[in-house]
Order: sequence, then C-alpha cells, then structure tokens
Amino acid sequence: METSISAVQHIRPLRGGAQSHLLRASDGNWYVTKFQNNPQHIRVLANEMFATKLGLQLSLPMPQVAVIEVSDWLIEHSPELRIQLAGLQLAVKGGKQFGSLYVGEDNPGLMFDYLPNEMLKNVRNIDDFGRVLVLDKWSSNSDGRQAVFSRKSLRAHKYSATFVDQGYCFNASEWTFPDYPLRGVYASNCVYECVSRWESFEPALSRAESMDEETIWRCAADIPAEWYEDNRNGLDCLVQQLFIRRRHIRKLIDDFRTSPRKPFPNWKNSMSVAVTAAPSAALAAS
Repeated sequence: METSISAVQHIRPLRGGAQSHLLRASDGNWYVTKFQNNPQHIRVLANEMFATKLGLQLSLPMPQVAVIEVSDWLIEHSPELRIQLAGLQLAVKGGKQFGSLYVGEDNPGLMFDYLPNEMLKNVRNIDDFGRVLVLDKWSSNSDGRQAVFSRKSLRAHKYSATFVDQGYCFNASEWTFPDYPLRGVYASNCVYECVSRWESFEPALSRAESMDEETIWRCAADIPAEWYEDNRNGLDCLVQQLFIRRRHIRKLIDDFRTSPRKPFPNWKNSMSVAVTAAPSAALAAS
C-alpha cells in the first residue's frame, strides 16, 4: 500500500465544483486536495487516483497523486478549510483525502487554467491533447478535458500543458460507460490540428490496448476503501470493464473524428479505424 502523507498547512481554497483546497503536506509539497464530503461525490476521489495513475501508465503529462491525511486539529485551526453545501458552510471531513501535486508551486503567477486559441497553438506539448483522448474515451470521461498551463519564467514564451481533474472519469459517481462522441474532449478544436493519423495517438494508444488486467489493478490498488464506499465488487467490475474496453478505444476516437464537430482538420484519409492490438488469450476467452 502507498504510504499516505499528512497535511500540515492550509494555503487557500480553490475554484471548481469539488471545492478543492490547496494544502502543504509533510513531504514539503503543495497538493490540490479533494475531500470525502465534497459536493460532487466521494467516488470522485477514487476516480481521480485511478484515472490519473492510468494516465501516467500511458506517459501522459499528469501530476503525481497521493493519499493525504488531514487531521481534525488542522481543520479546527484553519477557518477557511470549509465547503459550501446546500447553502451551508461545513467543515471538511478529516481522514484520508485525495491530493494532486500542485503544478504552480515553483512558478507562482505563471500557471493558468485557460489560454486563448492564439496562445494554445504555441503550447509546447500540444500533441498530448490528442494522446489524452485515449484515456478520456477509454474511461468515459463525462466532463470536458481539463488542463492547466505553466511556464518556467516570465521570459519563457511557451507554456506546457498538464492534464488535471479526472474526477468525472467512469461517468463520475455512476461507474458506467455511456459513450458519446463529444464527451471528454477539449473545448477548442485548435489543440487537435496536429492530429493527422492513428500514429498521432501513440504511444498512449498502443499502451492502453496492450495493458493487462494486473497492470490496471495496480493503478487501483492504493485507493482507500472508503473512497469507493467499501464496494469491492464494484471496483472489480470497473477494472474488468476497462480491460474489455481496450478493444473499443479506436472506435470511440473515430466516432469523435467523424462527428459534426470535425475536430481533426488535417486527418489524412486511409482506413477509418486502424486494426487494434490483438486481444490477449484471457480477453478472447471472455
């Protein structure tokens, strides 16, 4: 099991539907922290950890994640460590919370969650917007793709994108897979102009298609049981569904490609859906 870290200081509240807070932890790092009693659902914590670890397996630029222990003492002595729920201001719940390493700790004032189109085209790793589609379609992300943009100094002209906020993967609290072409995609088409063929999704696509069930389970192994309401059978079913869905990722991406939005203006026509990776013996028997 992954060793949890402890929160030692409340920095500030953050924007967003989950009402995250920025905390400094015992390892010296800052973490965007989501709490068990957030307004969305407790399962968004499990989704964040599981989907981010899958993304890291696919070599996508995502922050490291951790279980962060928040003490009752810190909550009591941090007046702003509260959430708004049904018009009431409530203390966050103590115990094990989800922490995502804060991208902007080393460059305050140089991190943004939005860039206009003319600046998006100069993002250093814009190719990764195509690759992250692999994860978002595989996991049936029911939210639009979220990213933050950072640069190392004021003199640096280009930003780098980091993909954050995986809480609505697996259809948020439902743990189902309703697939719609425009779900889980970025708001602006300009990030997809570099997508021209199936190779544009590599190496994430091949890694997802060839991922075995044991590797998928390892990405879920450190999720605290309370984050998925002790529903081990539900987690087992989620892992099995992801294992089966590897075969359908290209079809899901192709449904987006051929949608009225026409996201890939530079796509070179060939076969509409390339041949997927050969299923394993275990999958063929399922």
